[in-house]
Amino acid sequence: MTMRERIMQGKLFTDECEGLPEEQLAAKKRMKAFNSLEPDEMEKRISQQNEIFGRETKAWIEPPFYFCYGTHITIGDGTYINMNCNFVDDGLIQIGEHVLFGPAVTIATVGHPVNPHMREYMYTDPVKIEDNCWIGANVTICPGVTIGKNSVIGAGSVVIHDIPENSVAAGNPCKVIRAIGEKDSVYYYKDRKIEPEDLLEEKALRN
Repeated sequence: MTMRERIMQGKLFTDECEGLPEEQLAAKKRMKAFNSLEPDEMEKRISQQNEIFGRETKAWIEPPFYFCYGTHITIGDGTYINMNCNFVDDGLIQIGEHVLFGPAVTIATVGHPVNPHMREYMYTDPVKIEDNCWIGANVTICPGVTIGKNSVIGAGSVVIHDIPENSVAAGNPCKVIRAIGEKDSVYYYKDRKIEPEDLLEEKALRN
């Protein structure tokens, strides 16, 4: 078994062989290039994103954006990642379509043994965020977590367990507060109602 296979299978590993340091260095160079782009360099931004992930992406990422490899991350169409997000992708990070990330979200796929004499080792556990989720500002998502489709994670939460689909969850540790339901089709925020006329006005202004 190679070290790369150990990483993807969640076994203990170190990342100092098999070209891993060189791959990380190349990723840091791509990260610097992306984060150094001028705000109006849209075509370069898309090109750099494709280089970061090793495939075409139809997501929108606000710099600065931080990662370890980039190529261990998959992102669905229509996803928006706000500034200062940090994806620690020694393991796999799978993000669905139309996911919204607030600023300064951290996704970690790697950890170290609790035993202090084994801290030189690492292990990975993949993270999956399904379609249409909204991840609030300063959320930390820990290794091995799956967040089900449509769910909302409140700002500042620390997610250490799976969150089921169609849920509103928050806290440290993050817990489900309630299900997304009929009330959410009537109110968009506290006592502010969703009014068809208001949506038509907004659409007209946008067009």
